[in-house]
Amino acid sequence: MKVSLSWLKSLVSFDMSADDLAQALTMVGLEVESIQDRYAYLSSVVVGKILSVTSHPQADRLKLCRVDVQERILDIVCGAPNAAAGVVAPVALPGTWLPGDHLIEKGVIRGVASEGMLCSEAELGLGVDASGILCLDAVQVPGTPLADALGLQDPVLEIDLTPNRPDCLSIIGVAREAAAISGASLAPSPPVVDDDKRDILERTSVTVEAPDLCPRYAARLVTGVTVAPSPFWLQDRLMSVGLRPVNNVVDVTNFVMMEQGQPLHAFDLNRLAEKRIRVRRARQGERFTTLDQKERTLSKDMLLICDGEKPVAVAGVMGGRNSEIHAASRDVLIESAYFLPTSIRRTAKQLGMNTEAGHRFERGIDPQGTLAALNRAARLIADIGGGQLVAGAIDEIADLPAPPTISLTVKETNRLLGTAFSAEQIGTYLESIAFVVTRRPPDRMAVQPPSFRVDVKRSVDLIEEVARLSGYNNIPTRFPLIPAESRRTDPSLAVRIHIKRVLIGTGFAESINYSFMDPKACDYLLLPGEDARRQAVRILNPLKEDQTVMRTSLLPGLIGSVQRNLARQEKHMRLFEIGKVFLEHRRRLLPREPEMLGAVWTGASVEPSWDRREVPCDFYDMKGAAEALFDALKINDVRFTAAAGADCPYAKPGAAADIIVRGDRLGFLGELHPDVRDAFELKQPAFFVELNLTDLYPLIPECVAARPIPRYPAVSRDVTMIVDESLEADALLQKMRSFGQELLEDLYIFDVFSGSPVPGGKKSVSFRIVYRSADETLSDDVVNRIHSDITLRVLEAFGATFPE
Repeated sequence: MKVSLSWLKSLVSFDMSADDLAQALTMVGLEVESIQDRYAYLSSVVVGKILSVTSHPQADRLKLCRVDVQERILDIVCGAPNAAAGVVAPVALPGTWLPGDHLIEKGVIRGVASEGMLCSEAELGLGVDASGILCLDAVQVPGTPLADALGLQDPVLEIDLTPNRPDCLSIIGVAREAAAISGASLAPSPPVVDDDKRDILERTSVTVEAPDLCPRYAARLVTGVTVAPSPFWLQDRLMSVGLRPVNNVVDVTNFVMMEQGQPLHAFDLNRLAEKRIRVRRARQGERFTTLDQKERTLSKDMLLICDGEKPVAVAGVMGGRNSEIHAASRDVLIESAYFLPTSIRRTAKQLGMNTEAGHRFERGIDPQGTLAALNRAARLIADIGGGQLVAGAIDEIADLPAPPTISLTVKETNRLLGTAFSAEQIGTYLESIAFVVTRRPPDRMAVQPPSFRVDVKRSVDLIEEVARLSGYNNIPTRFPLIPAESRRTDPSLAVRIHIKRVLIGTGFAESINYSFMDPKACDYLLLPGEDARRQAVRILNPLKEDQTVMRTSLLPGLIGSVQRNLARQEKHMRLFEIGKVFLEHRRRLLPREPEMLGAVWTGASVEPSWDRREVPCDFYDMKGAAEALFDALKINDVRFTAAAGADCPYAKPGAAADIIVRGDRLGFLGELHPDVRDAFELKQPAFFVELNLTDLYPLIPECVAARPIPRYPAVSRDVTMIVDESLEADALLQKMRSFGQELLEDLYIFDVFSGSPVPGGKKSVSFRIVYRSADETLSDDVVNRIHSDITLRVLEAFGATFPE
């Protein structure tokens, strides 16, 4: 929000400098980002005195002037009829940028050198007279900067407003704050026009068909207006806050919007079908061309301003080309309305339109200021445009929000702020910004905020007002009371950090992605229609078109990271992410949010070097990483069994496994399905792990039991069996462990083979079984007997045989 000091002082009189005001406003919560003098461009324009004037040798209408600017005498070619010896006038020196991006340079005009420019008030942006040079008082000293000579200093404050202060999106809003700071009074408001509305009803009408989206709509009519450029004072006010003048009618609506914070819109009454206004919801898919000449596709939740036949404006955002004010307009219908902020916010976002009006409407304007702003604009248009103000105003009111009455206590205020304010001090602070305070001894008060403070709804909002008006820097600093006892850290936090360290130690890098995803990701992952992961929570205001739902899996984000790195020639990656997914729950309002671990490995298992070749990663590399994680977490009862395709459709058939921990499936492991790779545009195989950490945390032991290092040697035996090719090797391992043999310390597979001479449909599996006793050295007889017993029982259980 830009505020010129001159405009501000026209509404409230105070003696503070721009720097002091900026500091004071910042300390009451209106952060001033910068201060710029709007006349800074005049820094190289000085007072000059014309010493002599001679005719231009090659142009009858031009003159050659010798001008004293104190430091030197300049030769300047000038065509102004009032240029004469002895005249004191502004001189723009070479290098000056004048309004309209006009650069003054040394040059040659019709064969004669010119070293500057004698300027009119229009060329300097100080008025509209362009008939001759601006004549200054003869007592002005040549060489004096023009800004100093004329007292032209008008600092413009750039204020960075927070969304909860829409009342300060106006000059009068900032003036209220300046008045509260300085103790000055606001200038009286222009008189309210109070007349009979029967006259306007004979010329036009307003029908509000969507009062829930438009609780108030007011209109006035000015006839016989002459559309022309605005007077200089009006153009100057608009330019001081960065707005471009258009014509007197449009400029008045913009002026009142900036002054009072109420957006207005002017319609050409004669271009409105049936000369009336209808306020209705748009139809789904309805199209409308706005003032920026773009055709917009509307939805049923948007609000339209229509005439008797067609739309003429998108309510609160932008008008249409079919009813705009133009040079031939004579009868002007002025709109002033209060629209539901959420409706305007949604419309502006969906249409991608950011306008000054929409910026104010979507944050909330003063619902009681509608008519005052309308009357102010109507009177200005009638006066400036030479029109006739039609008696009466249409004011259709539905259910306007009423300011609440809030209870506030002195004790609670001082408790939260750490101050010792009295009830009188608190009341004075609040009354200085137009709050109505009713004191109820001993320490309670009832406070009603003004209608323009739509952000104040609770007692803590009032306490914040007291804090900022008293000055944040005046509130004493106190250290909080910190209990001496320590608090136990969330155990899952320590485990999460441990998991990250283990994965980083195995070569993975952490990836952090958005908690949103594209709904198409479920199609890319080949999830069936009934899969719970398709029931995603939709986002009401998504940041991007491909982030419209909350994620139900970590894989889309990780695969997307892999794809982007592959596109940048990074072919070897190990990425992991720990985060929540969001799964809808039919019986609960909020979704379930289990914490998940996802990891993806692609490229090399062993990268190439001078002493080794590149070895591509495979299923067992990823399985080994998962096993290393479980080992580090001291979880021993982990199994990897073949996954059913329906449970993990995004895995390549025959290259997927369920991760079973103590009988419960906690995740998946496998290679990405080729169709999934193609959908995500991956050019090489990739392997993944998904693990439910929420279910895993309770299974992690809080303490680990240690045992002495064995004193006696271990004895190992190998055995090879011929089993059905479809039999999982894990089933053989689990069977061996189930016998409960105390001397069995470890067992693992060291070879799997199929093909000749192994019969068709069979495979050869070789195990190594390690035996050890904690009490003695095992003899071969004892080991052979136990080993033979285990082997025979496994052969019998699975119908296995020894190799021939």
